[in-house]
Amino acid sequence: MYAKALIMLHKTKGIVLRTFPYNDKYIIINMYTEYFGRVSYMTSNSHGKRAKVPHALLQPLSILDMEVEHLNNRDIHRIKEVKSDYPFSQIHCHPVKNAIALFLSEILYRIIQERESNPPLFDYLCRSIKWLDIADAGIANFHLTFLLQLSVYIGIRPNGKSYKPDCFFDLLNGVFTDSIPEHNHYLNKEESLVFERLLRINYENMAVYSFTGQERSAIIRQIIQYYRLHLSDFPQIKSLAVMQSLFSD
Repeated sequence: MYAKALIMLHKTKGIVLRTFPYNDKYIIINMYTEYFGRVSYMTSNSHGKRAKVPHALLQPLSILDMEVEHLNNRDIHRIKEVKSDYPFSQIHCHPVKNAIALFLSEILYRIIQERESNPPLFDYLCRSIKWLDIADAGIANFHLTFLLQLSVYIGIRPNGKSYKPDCFFDLLNGVFTDSIPEHNHYLNKEESLVFERLLRINYENMAVYSFTGQERSAIIRQIIQYYRLHLSDFPQIKSLAVMQSLFSD
């Protein structure tokens, strides 16, 4: 006889990364959860008032408080009960913040694959999402700040302490060097100076960093290139073009 799947109910918080249709009746929600890491949940595609998971809660980067069913040896689980843990005040109605949320949710969907708890990372993401929601200055630098700070939590932080005047930043090895690396993945002296300055950016001081649209576009391309060099199977980010055009002025 076959063993019956063991259904366990758990309470956890989760961050919405992506939703997509499973069929006409159901959708799949990809989430990064507090206790289980990355998880896929299936729920009804109903838009009515009786929907178990209202679509209003499924905006990118929404933080949810959930009771979930986890079945042993299953890749897709179910949500028993759900409510918003942090109702957005601006992200859903602020065009720029909404675009940033879409971009960052795509980044997280692509790079976070671990199916295990990582409290420091989850806490960082929640704090960052809340900061984006309430920030009133430096918003054009938020995605740069987020990605540079995120590198700490996923283990690929560049070594800013290796900086010296008139040096080059080696994107492949994550260090500043006196001489041009023997490969093409590096920043010139001017770009390296800007990058070293950026390594000190945080949400509290991001408003004092001033860049032209061209400079900001170059910086985000460099950060994405750095991620691609240090993370396997890092794909093209479809929403990157939107971010570059958004802050091009």
